[in-house]
Amino acid sequence: MNESARIVEESRENIGAAVMGRNMFGPIGGGAWGDEQWTGWWGDNPPYHYPVFVLTHHPRNPVEMEGATTFHFVTDGIKSALERATAAAGGKDIMLWGGADVARQYLAAGLLDELELHVVPVFLSDGARLFDNLGDAQVRLEQVRAVEAPVVTHLKYRIVPGAPS
Repeated sequence: MNESARIVEESRENIGAAVMGRNMFGPIGGGAWGDEQWTGWWGDNPPYHYPVFVLTHHPRNPVEMEGATTFHFVTDGIKSALERATAAAGGKDIMLWGGADVARQYLAAGLLDELELHVVPVFLSDGARLFDNLGDAQVRLEQVRAVEAPVVTHLKYRIVPGAPS
């Protein structure tokens, strides 16, 4: 097993539920869900295998998939999604799958306790910056791990509570 496989395996071993942004679920581009035929990027058996709470402004009924994955669509904000994921996780961890806009909202609200970044040296012309626009939040990170692997560096940080504001 290579280092990347080990890191991914470790990060997923105790997950009971997840939260993700609408664009990670898809389709990208805003607007309503259309005919509600879209069931994500992953086919019939998404890789999650636990409840996933999708942040969106557009209501939609839950989508049940193979492998015990059900996508729930949350329209009343990040705190509600976290509360629902916490209840569904049954004492296990909650994974925030992102994207950057969603992670930034949770960082700014002080609702994350760890941050894992997987850095790949690919330059993109545009995108959302993770640490921009945090408002008045003073986020302090303490590095827990840095693992170099072929084509990626895996970084893990603990969010230091009570960072000065």
